[in-house]
Amino acid sequence: MEQSREEFLKQFGGDYGYPDAPKGVDEMRATDFKRLEEMVYLDHAGATLYSEGQMADVLKDLTSNVYGNPHSQSDSSMAASDLITTARHQVLKYFNASPRDYKCIFTSGATAALKLVGECFPWSRESCYMYTMENHNSVLGIREYALSKGATALAVDVEEVVDLAKNHDSGSLYKISRHSNQRRDKNVLSHNYQNGRLSDISGNNWNIFAFPSECNFSGQKFNLNLVKLIKEGKIPLQQQGQWMVLIDAAKGCATEPPNLTLYPADFAVCSFYKIFGYPTGLGALIVKNEAANLLNKRYFSGGTVAASIADIDFIQRRNSIEQVLEDGTISFLSIASLRHGFKIIDMLTIAAIGRHTASLATYVRGKMMGLKHSNEKNVCTIYGQQATKEGDLKIGPTITFNLKREDGSWFGYREVEKLASLSGIHLRTGCFCNPGACAKYLGLSHSDLVSNFEAGHVCWDDNDIINGKPTGAVRISFGYMSTYEDAEKFLKFLQSSFVSLPVQFHNEYMLNLNSLSLVDNWSPKFVSDVQLKSITIYPVKSCQGFSVKSWPLTTGGLMYDREWLLQGSGGEILTQKKVPELGSICTLIDLELGKLFIESPICKDKLQISLLENLTVLSAEVDVSGQRYEVQSYNDRVNTWFSEAIQRPCTFVRCSSSTYRSYTYSDSRDRPCRDAQRKLNFVNEGQLLLISEESISDLNRRLSSGNGDGKQQLLVDAMRFRPNIVISGSSPYSEDNWTKLRIGETCFTSMGGCNRCQMINLYHNSGQVLKSKEPLATLASYRRKKGKILFGILLNYEDMDEDNEIVAERWLQVGQRVYPFTE
Repeated sequence: MEQSREEFLKQFGGDYGYPDAPKGVDEMRATDFKRLEEMVYLDHAGATLYSEGQMADVLKDLTSNVYGNPHSQSDSSMAASDLITTARHQVLKYFNASPRDYKCIFTSGATAALKLVGECFPWSRESCYMYTMENHNSVLGIREYALSKGATALAVDVEEVVDLAKNHDSGSLYKISRHSNQRRDKNVLSHNYQNGRLSDISGNNWNIFAFPSECNFSGQKFNLNLVKLIKEGKIPLQQQGQWMVLIDAAKGCATEPPNLTLYPADFAVCSFYKIFGYPTGLGALIVKNEAANLLNKRYFSGGTVAASIADIDFIQRRNSIEQVLEDGTISFLSIASLRHGFKIIDMLTIAAIGRHTASLATYVRGKMMGLKHSNEKNVCTIYGQQATKEGDLKIGPTITFNLKREDGSWFGYREVEKLASLSGIHLRTGCFCNPGACAKYLGLSHSDLVSNFEAGHVCWDDNDIINGKPTGAVRISFGYMSTYEDAEKFLKFLQSSFVSLPVQFHNEYMLNLNSLSLVDNWSPKFVSDVQLKSITIYPVKSCQGFSVKSWPLTTGGLMYDREWLLQGSGGEILTQKKVPELGSICTLIDLELGKLFIESPICKDKLQISLLENLTVLSAEVDVSGQRYEVQSYNDRVNTWFSEAIQRPCTFVRCSSSTYRSYTYSDSRDRPCRDAQRKLNFVNEGQLLLISEESISDLNRRLSSGNGDGKQQLLVDAMRFRPNIVISGSSPYSEDNWTKLRIGETCFTSMGGCNRCQMINLYHNSGQVLKSKEPLATLASYRRKKGKILFGILLNYEDMDEDNEIVAERWLQVGQRVYPFTE
């Protein structure tokens, strides 16, 4: 890394690391960001990080001073009022906005500031709300106010074209491509439209043109000359009336806030956590005085009125625009904290922050463009990267991309996020609330977007690839405390996890990630004498199971397996991923007594529940893994016991559904399997999970050899994976190719590999729940297939004979022979 660092500094040393500041970036990381020691944080576009020194200053300020509600005249109130006034001036200074021309309105964030403009703007049927396609949903949402008043809403693409033949001040021309008009007012006369666009309408109507200073999807920085050209009418927008300009600076202001003296927009919005991490829930609307006078706020509240009478229609608002537009008591303690954030910005200077973050983004972007698979195919598709080729358009410290396999298919962004998390890398995936930019860069048509939605895709879900096309992307972004080491760790993560290169094992077995055969064919051991080694039942989902020598099977698999679960107070299903304490609850079923015994280290008494008890509580429905179940709940005694055991309110329920569930699965060989009629209890996929001792041994060999997390050297046993049955006598991973198997006289169908999650990284030690990166990180290095990390196989019990008659009750017994079948 040292040689690479030297090369980096040779190219970017003048811009990287704040050479002229009192503290360099390495010193800042060592003193103010110690919590990042084992972490690579690359979501500064989502929220940058507060420094430890900043928070120490905030704590000292709040514990040394008394700040009261500013709507009063006491000393503490006046102290708060003075801080608020100072903070307003700091914000205006940050945007180089003269207090003579602009006002700073504090809001709960950039979104609230945009909403304030939308609801108070004097829309009319002659108005137009025009916005660039590359805009955040919070900007798009303003159109609801415009459309509700009969105004027109219109999305446009702005293309900046350098014209070298002309020598004019701006040095560029703008091409405005208009999308279809949006209008809801059915009473607008048809003659207002000609050839699909608005005709000129006379009158003193007001319009807004909205664009971001920097796109939060691609990082493209819009040329702020747009402000002057639009306000001066040099860009024909084909709409009469006065045009006002709104800049969404939420993303761009962290590294290059708009200079409102040079580019006098009417409105600009920001959120302070994007600039220096804290406080959250606080933003500002910077509004030009003339524009502020147009805003008509109907609602009044405490602090916004000079006088009001309760029982008659009398209200006199205050003269100060800040007091009129800021409802109630503003977040004065958060506002008091702003100066401690601006102190950091002033120390480093915003220009140096811009250069520092740009150096990292430029370096990483260049390295990513050079990543190639063994067949010379590009690994990375970077969106907006064409803007950097000739330097025609500026780009922010953001890189948004998707990754391709060697065969040209896409890695899903959730797969990238999942693996990044295992490597301690924090990044962002999806469309980042910017549907226009997302559709533009991913090439998604209206029909694509609609069909994706109809296929079940919504924001923040796991549907990352639909019909072979990405539904979103991966985004990394750099902040003022980002380092070269962060960049290098990220690049090494891409190289090791997604670049297809031949890797040689001991006896010249070659592994290619993208044509991964999940069976280690090089192993000298073949299937010979396979036996059932253990049986484990898990009555309550996510709680401990118990081992038995033999156990009966039913149409739902192993009798009573995962027949109960816990629901949170909001109806959510509780699992160890959300409530690790569930892993300390022990369960046992005595078939002869017909009872379920449950105990917890927290509860003094054991809980006994009759298996044959007729529950009197009305049945309800719950959703588990996308499947609806009919359940019955227990009385307060039982629920109180569990609530104490996991230290949170919960409800204990039992599956009472007798319906069969249709289930489709693709096996490890990409061949679709369909199990049309199969009863499942509260399991995620198959009825039973099978783990092989030999596969566990191979995993542990890899963990101990350093392929995994070498610092921890953590070995695992089969129970870490919560299997129902453990077998021995096969070769490692031979179970991947089994289509059916017989245990004794009982037949099962393989539903393919089990997709593992971070739950297998949780383990209990001395009463504490600990979390490691292993074994999932090591499994991801050699057991990954199309976004899934597979280990173990899922089985369904075949309870019918060749004549479709239900067979007599069968039992599994430890020691039975296992007969696998492959095609």
